[in-house]
Amino acid sequence: MKCFASVLLLALLVSCKGTKQVASTTADASATVKNVMTSHNAALPDFKTLAGRVQVVYEDDNKLQSITASIRMEKDKKIWIKASILGITLAKVLITPERVSYYETVGNSYFDGDFELLSSFLGTEIDFEKAQAILLGQTIFSINPSKYTSAVVTNKYRIQPKVQPQNFIHSLFLEPTNFKVYSQTISQPEDNRVLSVKYNGYDEIEGGYYPSEIMINATQKEGESKIELNYKKIDLNVSISFPFTIPDGYTKIDL
Repeated sequence: MKCFASVLLLALLVSCKGTKQVASTTADASATVKNVMTSHNAALPDFKTLAGRVQVVYEDDNKLQSITASIRMEKDKKIWIKASILGITLAKVLITPERVSYYETVGNSYFDGDFELLSSFLGTEIDFEKAQAILLGQTIFSINPSKYTSAVVTNKYRIQPKVQPQNFIHSLFLEPTNFKVYSQTISQPEDNRVLSVKYNGYDEIEGGYYPSEIMINATQKEGESKIELNYKKIDLNVSISFPFTIPDGYTKIDL
């Protein structure tokens, strides 16, 4: 039950696959942190709504499972996911800046509250803004150019703090072509937690760059979880709705 809930909640961190794969170019070793991050922020795609289908593969120490889900997004406002088989709804998720709502029909259970459930599973604090950033291939870190360094490593821009916090070691790698995220990692050694997100390529859709595949690894004392996300279809700026009602008689998930 918890595993299936995690799969759907993590599906909101998916990618958007298009038709044109981006080719790599050479990173500029003389580029400053300010210039690199300015280009990265400018790479945020411009759209109002997004709709598509995604293949999600989840693996932990006990099981491996795969689902196909529909996703809808209104930028900065809502993320909606539905998993179904043969037209029968298995689960739904609705994410807003204020809350996370979820229910699944197999065990007749639901969650309706803040981002504690998703943050607990990933092992680091997640909110709507960070979830949307991961979805779009943007950084989840707040980068102050005066406190960060930039270097070219294996033809990627590596952005990291001049002085790493004691229990929040993090790094960011950006693609040289489109300045989108190649990978971002958070390590909390005192808590035995590591979260890494890697993007395996980008595609161009209506002038914006979207990830074609995302690999998420979350390691904690309890074990390791891996999530692979591949988008099969994507449409932008279409008319969509976000139907979501928790059925009567369902049991609330307690954290």
